[in-house]
Amino acid sequence: MELTKAELMEINGGIGAWGVVGIVGAVIFIVGVIDGYVRPLACPK
Repeated sequence: MELTKAELMEINGGIGAWGVVGIVGAVIFIVGVIDGYVRPLACPK
């Protein structure tokens, strides 16, 4: 059975643009936390 174009347009699911942005932001944050813990740098005076 094949779906019509109208039926295909009614299907919801997957990941949206904001989901991708959130995942990328979370990965950058986690990498930054790990980097700061493993390689702490002193603040310049």
